[in-house]
Amino acid sequence: MGTLIYGSGREFEFDDRTLSHVKIALVTKLRRHESFLLNWEIPVEQGGGRMSIWISREIPLAFVFGSRPPVLNERWMEALLHTSQRTGGMVIMPEDAAESDEFSDR
Repeated sequence: MGTLIYGSGREFEFDDRTLSHVKIALVTKLRRHESFLLNWEIPVEQGGGRMSIWISREIPLAFVFGSRPPVLNERWMEALLHTSQRTGGMVIMPEDAAESDEFSDR
């Protein structure tokens, strides 16, 4: 499991593969000086619900990984960046959802 550390020590756990893709998408946006919402569903085993946090260059952000970097899926990163253009912000989605035609440039 990987950990996203945000602000003054708030920690959020994601599997390393997901967090690796989210990291690249977040860094891409922040390098462009873009602030946005980051959204995800909280698993039922952790109480369920949804989480949204404001991502900004002014707020400290760190990533901790438990394993080696995975081979990245370009479609997944593109889908994350695509959702970030919406008013509701970037949505962390499962990898298979990123393969849907909704995010296809074909």
